[in-house]
Amino acid sequence: MTDYSSTPSSSSGSDAELQEFLLMEKQKAQVNAQVHEFTEICWERCIDTPESKLSSKSETCLSNCVDRFIDTSLLITNRFAQLLQKHQE
Repeated sequence: MTDYSSTPSSSSGSDAELQEFLLMEKQKAQVNAQVHEFTEICWERCIDTPESKLSSKSETCLSNCVDRFIDTSLLITNRFAQLLQKHQE
């Protein structure tokens, strides 16, 4: 079994790059999951029956629905950031 804690310091740069890459991939996965959730909820709310073309009413509903979800997500994210910043002071 290899002990990765005893790797030479020259690999610390690549470790940081790997951590950054993993963080970016995790964030991409979270965004994709959120988009999927928005799509599912807004589709159920706005589309009565599938048609060959979206009506202007359905299109507006979908757009407004997603906009509200994004607004809410940003509000929550900003609030947590404020609480975290206040906690660190």
